[in-house]
Amino acid sequence: MDWALIETWKEMEIPLHVALRGIEKAFDSWESKPRKRGIKSLLYCQEEVEAQFAEWREARVGAGEPEEQGQNGEQPRRGGEGLFTRAAILEHLKRGRISLVATCERRMKAGERETSLTGVERMLSDSVRSVVGAEELATIEREVKEQLKPYRRHMEPTVYQQTVDNLLLKRLREQFGVPRLSLFYL
Repeated sequence: MDWALIETWKEMEIPLHVALRGIEKAFDSWESKPRKRGIKSLLYCQEEVEAQFAEWREARVGAGEPEEQGQNGEQPRRGGEGLFTRAAILEHLKRGRISLVATCERRMKAGERETSLTGVERMLSDSVRSVVGAEELATIEREVKEQLKPYRRHMEPTVYQQTVDNLLLKRLREQFGVPRLSLFYL
C-alpha cells in the first residue's frame, strides 16, 4: 500500500522535499499527542503530504517567468519546427533505446548470477542439513519453535512453517559458518 501511495505522489508530481516535509509534519503531530499505537503506514501521512503539496503549489503561483506568447495567445514556434528538430528527437530516442538495451542485458546477467547463487545456496543448505544429526536438528527446531511461540497464533500455518524453516537454516548456517550467497544479502 505504501509503494502505491508513493507512486501516486510521484504521478501527482509532488516534489520529494514537499513529501518529506508532509511526512515529518505528520510524525510531529503524532508525537505531540500520547498514543498507544505506532504509525504503521504512510497512509497516516497522506493528508498532510497532500496539504503541503497544495500549499507549495499555491505559493508558486506567479513564481515562474512568463513565456513569450504570439498573437492570439499561442506559443511562438522556434526555427519553424517547434522546440526540437526531428533529427534531435530521433537521436534522443536512439540513445534511450541503446541505454535501455544495455540496462536489460545487465539485469539479465545479474538475474542469471542470482539464480546460480540461489541454487548453490540451496545445495549448501541441503548439505548442512544432511550433516547434522537428527537429534541435534530436532533440538534446534524445538528452540526455534519456542522462540516463535508468542507469534504462532498470529501467523498463517504456511507462513509459520516457512519462518521455522528459515530460522532453522539460519542457525545451521551460523553454526557451520556458511555465509549467504544471494546478491540480496550484499
